Amino acid sequence: MSQSTKDGREGIAGRFWRATKIDSNDFALNQQGASSDQEGETAIVYRTYKRRWFGLVQLALMNIVVSWDWLTFAPVASNAATYYSVPESTINWISTAFFLAFVVSFPVAIFAIHRGPKLACMIAAVLILIGNWIRYAGSTSRGGGNVAHSMAGEIIIGFAQPFVLAAPTRYSDLWFTNRGRVAATALVSLANPFGAALGQLIIPFWVSEPGDISQMVLYVSILSTVASVPAFFIPAKPPTPVGPSSVTPKLRIRESFSALASSFEAWLLVVPFAVFVGFFNSISSLLNQMMTPYGFSDDEAGIAGAVLIVVGLIAAAISSPILDRTKNFLLAIRIFVPIIALCYLVFIWMPETRSIPGPYVVLAVLGASSFALVPVVLEFLAELTHPLSPEVTSTIAWAGGQLFGAIFVIISDALREGPDSSPPRHMKRALIFQAVVALVIAPIPLCLGLFGRQDKLVLRRVQSDQRTA
Repeated sequence: MSQSTKDGREGIAGRFWRATKIDSNDFALNQQGASSDQEGETAIVYRTYKRRWFGLVQLALMNIVVSWDWLTFAPVASNAATYYSVPESTINWISTAFFLAFVVSFPVAIFAIHRGPKLACMIAAVLILIGNWIRYAGSTSRGGGNVAHSMAGEIIIGFAQPFVLAAPTRYSDLWFTNRGRVAATALVSLANPFGAALGQLIIPFWVSEPGDISQMVLYVSILSTVASVPAFFIPAKPPTPVGPSSVTPKLRIRESFSALASSFEAWLLVVPFAVFVGFFNSISSLLNQMMTPYGFSDDEAGIAGAVLIVVGLIAAAISSPILDRTKNFLLAIRIFVPIIALCYLVFIWMPETRSIPGPYVVLAVLGASSFALVPVVLEFLAELTHPLSPEVTSTIAWAGGQLFGAIFVIISDALREGPDSSPPRHMKRALIFQAVVALVIAPIPLCLGLFGRQDKLVLRRVQSDQRTA
């Protein structure tokens, strides 16, 4: 890299930080929470609003249904393949198309979320409604359906996902203080895999034969409609700021990308986050096909997927409030990342045990560590890159996860054994692949703060709020 290029990048990063840095002499916070300048000419009242919970719940609901839409067919892949008269690999491509649609639409999502979470939610609601009813249009008959409609609808729903999945950090930055942002981000971000858990658990009970696919798609479409319509009524922004950091001027989108490119610590978080999200998406899509060759039923595989997610949600519900208070993000990363990698290693041998306890226990530990890590990384990224607008880092991180998810599904499907193997069409090579990659990636985030770079891990947004406390 030339010196001029380096200076240019450092100049952009330096300018945005210096231009938005809040000097402790600029404000004084009185006992009523009013911030005024030294001459008393202006006053800003910082407070939170109860209406923030309506938007938070709505954003969570939309993340639930968009994820459930993603896993509409994966838990009953064999029945879906029979219903649409296609091979199971085509059903896998429906999930893969969903991931790739995210990658296509995420640049637009960044601009929408930057203008406000409400706009992003409304766009997502329209896309979810259109996509679901297109899918049902090709699934109205119990005698068989049109897979092209299902693929088209899935792609449209995939376009919707980045508008709600990447919005939590922006929403929590706008509506919550530093004592509640991690929990708020966790609630909405983890609603997405909760929707996947519901799909894994409920859909196998709705589908006992290929003809049931029709009514299952109808049920999912109705639920998605009910959950999406309230998006048009959420508040756009709080009447007054919730804290100093929420009114800190954010960098423009183009400058944000330039500043992010120069942040080595941010990439130490984004890359492993994207890989681990990709493996979660892959294992969620293929878990049924990983377990059923060894004698597990669709219901047992669906329950395994639900265990992965529900235990993870419980773990995140416990850890997020603690991390909100302590801000020990780095310690959490150094604990959770090795556990995740080891779980993928141990899971290689779990399906072939042909007994329920082994896979369930490993998936429970994997879910707990993975889900607890998600809000930690998203909030840590927002802290390290403040005052970049939070949706820039979160959307890029999630887009990387969807891209890797698509790649991993394709690779895992290619590594499936043939019908003459024992047992037929098992996926042990795919399990080995994901374990090896997870173990290779795990050391990357563990390097944060090493080699004399501890000073790069400053929680800038927290400091911004504390300067006026």
